[in-house]
Amino acid sequence: NIVPVSEFFKDLKYLTAYSIPLVLGLSFFLKGPFAYATPLFVFVLVPVLELLLPSNPINLEGPQRLSKAKNFMFDMLLYLNIPVVFGLLFYYFRTFTMGGFTTIELIGFTFSMGIVLGSNGINVAHELGHRTRHWERVLAKTLLCPALYMHFYIEHNYGHHQHAATPNDPATALYNQSIYSFWVSSISGQIKSASVLQKKILKQQNRSGFSLKNDLLWYGLCQTAYLCLIGVVFGPSVVFFAFVVALISVLLLETTNYIEHYGLQRQRRPSGRYEPILETHSWNSNHIMGRILLYELTRHSDHHFRSSKKYQLLDYHKTSPEMPFGYPTSIVLSLLPPLWFFIMNPRIPSEMKP
Repeated sequence: NIVPVSEFFKDLKYLTAYSIPLVLGLSFFLKGPFAYATPLFVFVLVPVLELLLPSNPINLEGPQRLSKAKNFMFDMLLYLNIPVVFGLLFYYFRTFTMGGFTTIELIGFTFSMGIVLGSNGINVAHELGHRTRHWERVLAKTLLCPALYMHFYIEHNYGHHQHAATPNDPATALYNQSIYSFWVSSISGQIKSASVLQKKILKQQNRSGFSLKNDLLWYGLCQTAYLCLIGVVFGPSVVFFAFVVALISVLLLETTNYIEHYGLQRQRRPSGRYEPILETHSWNSNHIMGRILLYELTRHSDHHFRSSKKYQLLDYHKTSPEMPFGYPTSIVLSLLPPLWFFIMNPRIPSEMKP
């Protein structure tokens, strides 16, 4: 079971995911124009690197797959994001309280903090939220708390994974729907969906909406306690910026949701039910920078095909629709709807178009 040294160093590629909080941490000390280093790194430098670096469609096989499935290092790389994210949040709030930012710096650092919370917070919470161990799911909810998006755990696991690529899924972008329209429909739709799903779960357990088993009530209490704690420790004015940071992280999440399933639809059978979700109903990307920065989220086709798979084991399927660029580049392109439609619409299978 000993991992060869060469394989060990290859596995360390996922440390690249920490480059985003590292850039923010360094910019906190350098300040000035470096307050904008994080968005420039994520949305300028990374897309350029994605264009220059080759994609990698290779899948793990045999003993190598078994070895990586049992390697605890891959889990530790996820867990360590928790002190990193909360440590940077604490430093951001504390420095703001002490008057350590100019107005221009505050704007840059607030946007940067939202990016880190989205990439190393919500994205890691998404991975941990699919784990079978209870304490790992608790860690997922902990990371969702500062994003004020804890209902995502219910809606994503019990709603999105059942209804993805159908009109019943608020997190699936429709053909020719702009990202700005999607932000509104997805955020509002997921809140409503989480509420409906929670009521359904409680009804199956013969419990009322005021039951202590109502997770949405606990999520609301946790998020309220988080904001109250910030107000007490750092001052009421900081609570507003906690909201802004959360909003930026959520918009980053929803933009990722947008590109993951844009325009893809499952076929409806004569019975009225939709076909099972397959590897053809999510956009895949093998671009190496997006893969390692986002813990293989870009192999989203296999994630939906087998949601219980750990990130390091996700496969590439030749039948999956392939994005021409990596996820970070595609996020930038999606902000320009005419360009996005021009690039992506011809790639959508004809039988899925309305």
